[in-house]
Amino acid sequence: MKNKIKVLFVCHGNICRSPAAQGAFEALIKEKKLEDFFEVDSAGVSSYHIGESPHPLTKKAAKEKGIVLNHYARQINRQDLDTFDYIFAMDRYNYQDLMGFAVTKEQKEKIFLFREFDPVVKDSNTIPDVPDPYYGDYEDFQTVQKIVSRTAENLLNYLLEKHSIIIK
Repeated sequence: MKNKIKVLFVCHGNICRSPAAQGAFEALIKEKKLEDFFEVDSAGVSSYHIGESPHPLTKKAAKEKGIVLNHYARQINRQDLDTFDYIFAMDRYNYQDLMGFAVTKEQKEKIFLFREFDPVVKDSNTIPDVPDPYYGDYEDFQTVQKIVSRTAENLLNYLLEKHSIIIK
């Protein structure tokens, strides 16, 4: 494939939800041998955690699923809105921040709520947020990992179909 499909996951600080989603998506594309088709990253709307690795409980919950997170937090920038083909916000606040940050119609059309692709969400009028586990306990981080893993799988299927990529 000449041009990779560029996917960016975004949460508030880029140490919990978005690196978990990035890791889940990367694990899927690796498992299906689709690394040549995708470029994947994550970022935060805030600058609170720039340079930090994912939250220890995010890493632990991912590791339980066989996912190793090797990401360092960064803040989204204007270039990302042009570079990435798809930008997935983990919650409504991130979505609103991203839409306010976007300048062009093309940039705004790239931004989605991540759970639009969650297979357990049946009503497109009430798309839930990926809950922020930051102030929670380990169970909250495990819940987030379950959400991002199943949603990443559905998202991958959507992108493969949209871009007419057939898995052999």
